[in-house]
Amino acid sequence: MPASASPNVADAISRAQQFLFSRLDPRGFWECELIVDSTVVCDYVLYYHWVGQPEKAQNDRCRAHILSRQLADGGWPQFPGGPSEIAATIKGYHALRLTGLPQSAPELVRARERALALGGIPKLHTFGKLYLAMCGLFPWEYCPLIPAEMMLLPTSAPFHIYKMSSWTRNLVVPLTVINHYKPVRVLPACPSLDELYPGGTQDGDWSLPRSEDTFTWRNLFLALDKLGRVLNHLPVDLIRQRGLNAARDWMLARVGPGSDGMGAIFPGMLNTLSALELLGLKDHPLFIKEVKDFDGLVRGEADDLRVAPCYSPVWDTAIIAQCLADSGVPASDPRLQKVADWLLDREIKIKGDWAETVSFPEATGWAFEFNNDYYPDVDDTFQVVLALRVLSASDEARRHAATKRAMEWCRTFQCKEGGFAAFDRDITMACLDQVPFADHNAILDPPCSDITGRALETLAKSGYTRDDPVVRRALDFVWRTQEADGSWFGRWGVNYIYGTSHVLRGLALIGEDMTQPRVLAARDWLEQHQNADGGWGESCWTYHDDQARGGGAPFFAVGSRGPNGELPAYGESAALSPEASAKGEAPSTSSQTAWALLGLLACAAPSSSSPLSAPCSLLDRESVSRGVKYLLDQQQADGSWHYPWFTGTGFPRIFYLKYTSYQWAWPLLALTWYRNLSEGKGLPQ
Repeated sequence: MPASASPNVADAISRAQQFLFSRLDPRGFWECELIVDSTVVCDYVLYYHWVGQPEKAQNDRCRAHILSRQLADGGWPQFPGGPSEIAATIKGYHALRLTGLPQSAPELVRARERALALGGIPKLHTFGKLYLAMCGLFPWEYCPLIPAEMMLLPTSAPFHIYKMSSWTRNLVVPLTVINHYKPVRVLPACPSLDELYPGGTQDGDWSLPRSEDTFTWRNLFLALDKLGRVLNHLPVDLIRQRGLNAARDWMLARVGPGSDGMGAIFPGMLNTLSALELLGLKDHPLFIKEVKDFDGLVRGEADDLRVAPCYSPVWDTAIIAQCLADSGVPASDPRLQKVADWLLDREIKIKGDWAETVSFPEATGWAFEFNNDYYPDVDDTFQVVLALRVLSASDEARRHAATKRAMEWCRTFQCKEGGFAAFDRDITMACLDQVPFADHNAILDPPCSDITGRALETLAKSGYTRDDPVVRRALDFVWRTQEADGSWFGRWGVNYIYGTSHVLRGLALIGEDMTQPRVLAARDWLEQHQNADGGWGESCWTYHDDQARGGGAPFFAVGSRGPNGELPAYGESAALSPEASAKGEAPSTSSQTAWALLGLLACAAPSSSSPLSAPCSLLDRESVSRGVKYLLDQQQADGSWHYPWFTGTGFPRIFYLKYTSYQWAWPLLALTWYRNLSEGKGLPQ
């Protein structure tokens, strides 16, 4: 075992610290860009054309954004390195038509061919079809019914809006209004998309297919959908109006002063703006505020407009602050003290949607964004507690009280299965996955291993032990969810590397025996999936094909666009060596390499049942030294790391993103752990 980390590691840590402080906002927070696929810009273009303000769509900049992300085969991917995907491809085609690109343009000819090869408009998910129906490009009769009457169901009913995930609520409640009015606005720039239907016309039967088996939840919900359409024509205007009023009031409450828009996320804002307009509220102060919040998501350069799905300052700040403090920056540093005060100011003081299903006497918790009072989430709150524990605030009593209150709040969110979910508790009614409008793969908010791993880490650092009942149930959950090959699935980060790392860290800090066979199976899994360059990488494709886990599986290189075969900046496939391409490796990234190293180093941590000397021999393993070398070699002169790949997950198989902060913060923490263990110290407590 090395007596101490090399001078190169110490220098890398110092430069990373300096870089991160250089990105600190003077007000005391970090806000790092979230980078997404082209569909968000496409929907932005569609909205402003739909409301009759095409000049606000900034057509030239949006066109440049969309074209720069088109693949050689004509389609658009969900993530860099991914294959063409039907929704992204049709949205890209439609948006380019709206921005004025003629159908005869080579880019649109290739896009049209690719869209048809993928099945055309009939293969879109429900939300995509609904947006087209609003433009007269898909028949409303084949869009699933989303009745406003659902707003009147009590929480004691078998189904109600609080049995759906919080983000689905943000989407669906506005859709109950849109579904009632069924607006059709034919846009002059694109009056038809018949060319994207396999038969050349939208005339046809586009009903959702039934399950082959007679008695299934899917067939039951499809039958209820048909029954609802019949009842929809009966004279029940009073009930419908009550439902619409309830939806209106629900939306207005959630776009008020404590929110940066509906759920503070782009899709919720998009649907809410359309719904409020249909309700005749364009002059309402909260509608005007919602437009301002929506436009506030626009960023980018002069030749490339980008639209953020949301902002992530609380998440970025909590992670970076923890990494800096753990790396040796004193808690008394005035910059970190200002960060602590900023985080404390973000504690939420009202009871949001969570209070409909979870009982807790006080309002607390933190959201992901600047302002999102109705939606604090468990994962962010755990991470903020991890940060505040190692910081000092101008009011220490306030800091201690807030972390204690937040931990008790989080503990009440433990699900029946023993794990923790993102926003709510026990949103796990599996049959809802078969609801016709729920084909976005995220109507539920089940407990997951990665968040539960962070929960264990936070519980351990907050003084809880393995004798605590919440800890015991969380441990049972992570052991039950371990995969046969030793890894853990990552719901909110890509993917098995993320999940495995978070669980191993939680296990080590809570005092589990890190030499037991099932831990060693996870360690071995990480080592087996190390890339030839010493780093680790894993593609978003792991959510589509289980064989891709760990990175050793099909990787879809982004096609060339220039006359000499050069690649767009959106997916620099040239970063893959020929050997790696031949093996099908996903390219290494600094964040995934850091996660893998943190998982391996967790196995080197002392615990109550394993002495320091034995497990620490893992520091001498080639996998660790090669991983550390990869991070040192890839660090930029300014102390940062960079890569073009997406390592964050929104909705599996639907929506992915790149957290810019991940490529900078997590390597600092991994190098810190390596340095500390090399010097005979334990893990940061």
